[in-house]
Amino acid sequence: MRLIAPLLLLCLSLFGLAVHAEPVSDLYQVREPVASQQPEERTQALNRALETLLLRLTGNRKAAQNPALETVRKDPQELISQYGYEGQMLVVDFDPVTTERTLRQAGIPMWGANRPSILAWWLNRGNEGASLVGDGQDAAASLYQAAQNRGLPLRLPLADLDEQLLATPEQLTSAQPGALTQASERYAADALLAVDAAEADGKWQAQWRLWLGDSREQGTVEAADNAALADAVLLAVSERLAPRFVAAPGAGEDIELEVQGANLARYAELSRMLEPFGARLESVEGDRLGFRVNASAEQLRAQLALIGLRELPVGEAPADAVQAAGQAGSPAPQVVPRSNLLRFHW
Repeated sequence: MRLIAPLLLLCLSLFGLAVHAEPVSDLYQVREPVASQQPEERTQALNRALETLLLRLTGNRKAAQNPALETVRKDPQELISQYGYEGQMLVVDFDPVTTERTLRQAGIPMWGANRPSILAWWLNRGNEGASLVGDGQDAAASLYQAAQNRGLPLRLPLADLDEQLLATPEQLTSAQPGALTQASERYAADALLAVDAAEADGKWQAQWRLWLGDSREQGTVEAADNAALADAVLLAVSERLAPRFVAAPGAGEDIELEVQGANLARYAELSRMLEPFGARLESVEGDRLGFRVNASAEQLRAQLALIGLRELPVGEAPADAVQAAGQAGSPAPQVVPRSNLLRFHW
């Protein structure tokens, strides 16, 4: 294949890559609580697991009701590779290849495994006082479990004394992240989530705010306990984020994508990121990769921003061409703009 040699040359330029977006681990594994191991209970749990998975992959509550999925709704085991019990939990592993093929054939938009990493400043205010949930605390377990259930890469701060003093209800419910922005830099996450969770009258309520780039989202949820509240917040966050990243089969436009500054590690990461858009690698010139994808330009921009890519003006010549022109003493070449071309660089 003509592209093999250039790709092998990329191996020689391997170096560290600072990537915030993370592939979600166990994206196709769903854990559902069960009261027993009886067949009827198991059947119901498998159906719930399918609904959880579809919501996780699409961010759309209505996806499970798609008429094209009627067969798998009746028998989810068509998509299941294995299941087993861990105490009062049924652990279901869905087959990624079969599941993705089924959703694509049904024309259902999917969210890829690479998703924005979220740093959560989560304040619990209960009868025993207020406390910022930090990584490693017992209270963190329900947040991480909820994040896994909703398919989101979640991070928590250390919750040291300075951070505990910073995370006040007033700060977490403010319209602007303010001091949280600087405090979050050490954790290198893509998105910042601020949650003020309070217990009142035997229930938990939370106000949450999410910042991702220029995007601002907020909401209020209520649940019977803290674990259910965590799941409700992260479900809401997932549903707000998904429309920015899901790729509907055939719903995009044909786009030429050029990416500069690639090496083998970046090529592998970029290929995974572009997979939901049906990307085809068409050219490799030095550290410049050329792809053809079917996508919405705005969704593509949002996805590429997660791995630190910055957009170049279409009329700007590649850096290597500018350098070559400078060495030859000639003016930099001009690039003829094309309406379906997007250019990015690391």
